[in-house]
Amino acid sequence: MSSPLRFRVLGRDDLPFADSLRALAGWNQTLGDWERFLVTEPTGCFLAEWNGTRAGTATTIVYGAELAWIGMVLVHPEFRRRGIGQGLLGHCIDFLRERGVRCMKLDATPLGRTVYEGLGFRDEWTLKRWARPATPPQVTSRDASLRVWRAGDEPLLGPLDATAFGVWRRRLLPALASQSRAAVVRAPEPGAPAGFGLLRPGSRALYLGPVVATSADAGIPVIEALVAASEGQSIFWDIPNENTAAVEWAKQHGFAVQRPLTRMFLGENLAPGDPRQQFALAGPEVG
Repeated sequence: MSSPLRFRVLGRDDLPFADSLRALAGWNQTLGDWERFLVTEPTGCFLAEWNGTRAGTATTIVYGAELAWIGMVLVHPEFRRRGIGQGLLGHCIDFLRERGVRCMKLDATPLGRTVYEGLGFRDEWTLKRWARPATPPQVTSRDASLRVWRAGDEPLLGPLDATAFGVWRRRLLPALASQSRAAVVRAPEPGAPAGFGLLRPGSRALYLGPVVATSADAGIPVIEALVAASEGQSIFWDIPNENTAAVEWAKQHGFAVQRPLTRMFLGENLAPGDPRQQFALAGPEVG
């Protein structure tokens, strides 16, 4: 007897369903994020069907042979407890292995972590989502070395991103910058950036990240500029626990912990990066 579960590539016609799943889960992504997934990885985003009915989603993004990401694993409430989520994960893993990827990562909730452990994922480090509700806008001083992100900045930022994240997110960063409300670069000297960061729209709150910098002295001014650009709107911010400077700044400026997460990996972790240089993550769906 054939299985009622089937996987296929996610298409543009599936995006309204995919975004409805995101809304049911209370996640912060937007329809624009789903569209970016398809542009970035058109054959690596998947839909699960149960007896021909749309039931779940998952996305992947390949950063190179060293690293790929799995995200947006969602199952409609009416189809849960049928192995669909685990099946989607297995389908993503098989797809990435066929692409020759040697390490896969994801950010896991405490509940999801046990599922991922069963598939062989291991803990890398921990992080927390911080949130600040809408507040009256606050004027902050602007660092003279900050400037607006410009088209063509990506090659300059590549080495910095590779050191912090583990690989240069060559395709992702310009796509995120184009979707951002604010995008800044800290360059004390021309051609020598020390940090960069983005503030992006979300369905529930603005999302602060990614922010990458060589040190706290370089990263905190980027954070200050982006938070000022929020104009008092609510913000979500994912911070590695090891980045104590960012955590302390969040505590002092009205952010509170919303939930803990664990960064996990499967395979050879050849591109670990440095969480101390990641002042804000790009999001659980992309890293």
